[in-house]
Amino acid sequence: MLSMEQTLLLVKPDGVRRNLVGEVLSRIERKGYVIANLKMVNVSTDLLGEHYAEHRDKPFFASLVRYMSTGSVVAAVIEGERVIEGVRSLSGSTEPTLAVPGTIRGDLGRDWGSGQIENIVHSSDSPESAEREIALWFPAD
Repeated sequence: MLSMEQTLLLVKPDGVRRNLVGEVLSRIERKGYVIANLKMVNVSTDLLGEHYAEHRDKPFFASLVRYMSTGSVVAAVIEGERVIEGVRSLSGSTEPTLAVPGTIRGDLGRDWGSGQIENIVHSSDSPESAEREIALWFPAD
């Protein structure tokens, strides 16, 4: 028997700026997943530093935090059977040029060259990441 899971989905500033939030969320819902919580936020660099903590020592960390601070982000808790792998499959490869058509990044992502990639979404990659990320973005009151 499968178990109900939750995952975090972020529509990044490029997706919000390009008015793609509805498109992204409708793809999630059409797949049969449930949006359990949803908010639009201007993210602090402290939260982004915690969210991307595993990348802190990588050369792209500072530019990633800077990019994610350029505008509003839509954060959502998505629920469903095998939702973590399902949302990652719907999202497609993190490189928009290589992402399969039909995926969010394959259809909507952009690679502007010079390392500027707009890949629209983030989603948790494991149950442990989902639990940690959901607690960061949706802290208990």
